[in-house]
Amino acid sequence: MADKKKIYEITGFLTIGLSLVICLFSAWTFSYDKIGFNLIGLVVGTLFAGAFLNIQLPRTKIHITAADAIITLAIIVFGTEVAVFLAILESINGNVSLLLKGVPVKPRTFILNGAINTISVFAAGSLLPLLLNERSLESVLADTQSLMILLSVLFFSQFLWLSAFAALFISLKSDKPFRQVWNEYAINTSVVYITGAIIACLTCKAFQKVDLVLFFIAAVAAVVVYLSYKNYVNDIKATAAKAEQADRLRAEQAENHVIELQHYISELKLSGIALKNREEQFRYAAFHDSLTDLPNRSFFSDELAVLLESNKSEHFAVLFLDLNRFKNINDSLGHSAGDLLLINIAKRLRKVARKGDVVSRFGGDEFAVILRNITNSAHAIELVKRFQASLSAPFTLHGRRIFSSSSIGIVMNNSAYRNADDIIRDADIAMYYAKEHSEHYAVFDQAMHTKVVGLMQTESDLGYALERNEFCLHYQPIIKLNSTALMGFEALIRWNHPTRGLVSPAEFIPLSEDTGLVIPMTFWVIREVCEQINKWQKLSPKQKLITVSVNISGKHFAEPDMVEQIEQILSETKVNPLSLKLEITESAVMANAENAIEMLRRLKNLGLQLSIDDFGTGYSSLSYLHRFPTDTLKVDRSFVNKIQAGSENCEIVKTIVSLAKALNMKVIAEGIETVEQFRLLQNLDCEYGQGFLFSRPVPQPEAESLWLNEKTWREFLPPDIDYTEPQFHAAPSAAYFHPAS
Repeated sequence: MADKKKIYEITGFLTIGLSLVICLFSAWTFSYDKIGFNLIGLVVGTLFAGAFLNIQLPRTKIHITAADAIITLAIIVFGTEVAVFLAILESINGNVSLLLKGVPVKPRTFILNGAINTISVFAAGSLLPLLLNERSLESVLADTQSLMILLSVLFFSQFLWLSAFAALFISLKSDKPFRQVWNEYAINTSVVYITGAIIACLTCKAFQKVDLVLFFIAAVAAVVVYLSYKNYVNDIKATAAKAEQADRLRAEQAENHVIELQHYISELKLSGIALKNREEQFRYAAFHDSLTDLPNRSFFSDELAVLLESNKSEHFAVLFLDLNRFKNINDSLGHSAGDLLLINIAKRLRKVARKGDVVSRFGGDEFAVILRNITNSAHAIELVKRFQASLSAPFTLHGRRIFSSSSIGIVMNNSAYRNADDIIRDADIAMYYAKEHSEHYAVFDQAMHTKVVGLMQTESDLGYALERNEFCLHYQPIIKLNSTALMGFEALIRWNHPTRGLVSPAEFIPLSEDTGLVIPMTFWVIREVCEQINKWQKLSPKQKLITVSVNISGKHFAEPDMVEQIEQILSETKVNPLSLKLEITESAVMANAENAIEMLRRLKNLGLQLSIDDFGTGYSSLSYLHRFPTDTLKVDRSFVNKIQAGSENCEIVKTIVSLAKALNMKVIAEGIETVEQFRLLQNLDCEYGQGFLFSRPVPQPEAESLWLNEKTWREFLPPDIDYTEPQFHAAPSAAYFHPAS
């Protein structure tokens, strides 16, 4: 591109220089006797034609004028020198006209146009002597054919020079080759020059013969040709303009489309980036805990599965960690404090964990850890102690110092494990073992799993025990201590398993509490007791009133229709409500004292007797105790088993007896096993008692025999007491699922 520009500059400089030489030569050889009216008319005609009879070629800056034909005629009539000056004059006039029309023309272009015209006219005029070939000009003008040939050659010569120079300079200024430019622009101008040659011939002949008709025909022909060609050019220009406009519109549309496409692509890229970021966020959220930012159970399981699959030879351990008494923190300080505690615990676990270990939160207050590169269980226990030491340091929550502890289950990897869930399950079992045995940690062994499987089987069997009629009732007598007279029974549920025989209450009662089966089981017991009371009262006409107690669980207070169900049982069995006593433990009553008071009042309105069981272990408020509509306090066996004269427990029992009398309630001592305990309770003025000293819980037939024979246990009375058989009063007993009974 730089070379073409340089060639363009040199070519333009040479062209202008050559035109100056031609002008000087023409001025030197010009014959001034040619100046006259004819020459002046020719100049005026040239200026007029150049100013008004010019056409711009479509899609170019090239202008074709009728003055070119006049200049060619001037070569024949007045000589080449005059034609050169007319060419210069016509070029100046044409450029000035363009400037007046608002078309910008650079000075260099102005000069270069005049130079090209000058050279082309001089070149065409230089051919005239050769064309005459020693013939006189008059003879050529007289011969129309010779004149036509002469004019055609001159016009064609001028056309070649002009088109060649124009194509050369356009080619040098653009990337198009010379031949392509000449083909695009020269063909159009050749038509004009050929037509101009014909019109010039006619005009010359008209002037020569002064034939007005021929002159008129020539003039009309010139005008028609000019107008036709101008219309043709204008049509071409209009078509070109429309095409250019269409091209511009298409270009603009294409540009807009490109812009829109680029914008769309940009938006797609941004959307893709946003989607990728969102996908990463979703993936992160799917595998991380939102509160502590620790990996969650899914992440932990996947990591453990990969470790099992790819590193079968690596020794590692899995820890399952559960916080102790975390619920107390939520209940006392609120869940925000609990969340803050979990966040701080997560930070401490991360700090203690080694590189490569995985710390995860499963939910609630449960965490899990993968300890990698563990040599043996002692190594794992050493790291567990570090975790527990870190967690035992106090936390500051909302300005309060909080102490936390944890129970941790440990599982060592071995070849028996095939999937992550089994390891997590066993770590969970070991954690619960540690919690149940009040230990800080426990290493899993197969015996723990066997026990859990057994509990699951027991729980499953317990769910069908009621509908299979596998439950039965045993009754433990309750006597009046100052007379040893039988006052009633405590009914205790027993499970007669089809394959295991009698299952210990200590095994199935906690399960019934956890699963909620205690509620239908209790209503079954109440119905069975009511039906048995009716049978016993019919068998003993003298003693119509017998009292049997049924202990209700604290879960019953969450049952909105408990009172209605008991009322329905009383109605269906037609038992005297005074014969049924309901007991509830002191801790269950105090868990929601206000709700318990309302529920107990509704039960009391049914005519039932009420008792507080295990009294002395639940730290009842005296203000609440005074409001409870209860008839009896039952001293917990833990005080009776250790009662000795002058002992602390003896004073506690004495206080409970005094408190009961002040509240106009009876007292029953449970768990009496020795004569010494019996005598001490007599001396403390405790009214009723039960225990193995008198009888173990017995099946219904034996209990019925005790009731009908009115057996007494007088041999246990101190010999110095004057015994007088008291009148029988119905005394309380409890059908409570007591593990130790």
